[in-house]
Amino acid sequence: CPLKVIDNTLNPDFVRKFVLDFFFEEKQNLRFDVYNVDTRSSNLSKHDFLGQMFCTLGEIIGSPGGRLERTLSGIPGKKCGTIIFTAEELSNCRDIATMQFCANKLDKKDFFGKSDPFLVFYRSNEDGTFTICHKTEVIKNNLNPVWQPFTIPVRALCNGDYDRTVKVDVYDWDRDGSHDFIGEFTTSYRELSRGQSQFNVYEVLNPKKKGKKKKYINSGTVRLVSVSCNPSQPTSLHYMSPYQMNAYAMALKAVGEIIQDYDSDKLFPAYGFGAKLPPDGKISHAFPLNFNTENPNCVGIEGVLEAYFQSLRTVQLYGPTNFAPVINQVARSAAEVTDGSQYFVLLMITDGVISDMAQTKEAVVNVSIHINIMLFLLSSAMEELDGDEVRVSSRGRFAERDIVQFVPFRDYIDRSGNQVLSMARLAKDVLAEIPDQLLSFMKSRGIEPRPPLPITSDSPSVSTTTATNTCTTKHCNPHP
Repeated sequence: CPLKVIDNTLNPDFVRKFVLDFFFEEKQNLRFDVYNVDTRSSNLSKHDFLGQMFCTLGEIIGSPGGRLERTLSGIPGKKCGTIIFTAEELSNCRDIATMQFCANKLDKKDFFGKSDPFLVFYRSNEDGTFTICHKTEVIKNNLNPVWQPFTIPVRALCNGDYDRTVKVDVYDWDRDGSHDFIGEFTTSYRELSRGQSQFNVYEVLNPKKKGKKKKYINSGTVRLVSVSCNPSQPTSLHYMSPYQMNAYAMALKAVGEIIQDYDSDKLFPAYGFGAKLPPDGKISHAFPLNFNTENPNCVGIEGVLEAYFQSLRTVQLYGPTNFAPVINQVARSAAEVTDGSQYFVLLMITDGVISDMAQTKEAVVNVSIHINIMLFLLSSAMEELDGDEVRVSSRGRFAERDIVQFVPFRDYIDRSGNQVLSMARLAKDVLAEIPDQLLSFMKSRGIEPRPPLPITSDSPSVSTTTATNTCTTKHCNPHP
């Protein structure tokens, strides 16, 4: 797999990354050849061979900090230089970010012109070093450039860690490859995801100039023009494919189509969290999917699905992933019903870790009296809320019941691609515990079943029962 050619330099820093499957128990041999490109030919014999190196993937992974430096060889009697590798385990984050930047009053570096600026983005590594992850295009002869929007996987930018430092260098391009350093600034994906604001205007600082000039302020500013997390990418779990439902919709439909039969009015309050809402971009972690704050109910599971898809077209997905607000929102409704006429089940579907774990534990302890929570994990794992072994606690208080049920969604994906079979297995396992949980709840409250309805001469000769009212809450989160 060839890397992009870097012109006129003896110390190239390659942008392209390789994603490899690592198997601890196997020896995975690698070979790297380095060439000096002379023509546009794809025939390597047309270019100058500079050296080669052999190693295994395990050697790179096992090196301190995942950094391996080796000498190139292959040309007898000649020093060929060194090659450096860095490796890092990728997170499960599948978000794709699209960003655009502009700059203002950058330093003039060219004697006969202005500057030809471009940006270089670096991801910080666990050992404190930085790895290049993106370069913008060059804007010729302009101290106030506006670069084109670019799309980058969030895990390439920060490995899914929203708070990890992202360093950005600003350079003036030179034809001979000796690009002039204008300055630098640092940020994080969490800051960038806040969008265009005063928080995302950065001073470009040149440490050498700052040390020499007492009146030095900066070498210009760089501003974030726009940012979005794009669920239209096929890699996103929110991707709306014309051919099949996404993971969120599959989980909701599988469980919802069964549980709605036991709901008397077929009205489901549905909420989303982790998004910026129009028109002012306000961040919310408990907003009605139908955007009706007075009546968040959706008619049937089909109504919930329709509201979910419509919200994806309307909101901007945004981290962090806070669970407590939506749990408390549903708990307030459940607390109003104490006579046993309704039983509440909160269905939460999420991808990512919990950002407000302490507040979520507090919420779980508080609501354990009123509701059950089914938590669907689409690509990550959580243990702290699992009360099978140790009951969830917060500030010395324990949950009254083990109300959180984890569902690792990926375990139910049929390898043959049969969605119907996958979702049938999922619904069966998830809902099997609901009847016993309902009965134990009613018994703990001393609530007796209502007497059967009297049979009249006009009534059909069949047994009837009064259905409980189930409240399911839909989660439409990014990340996040």
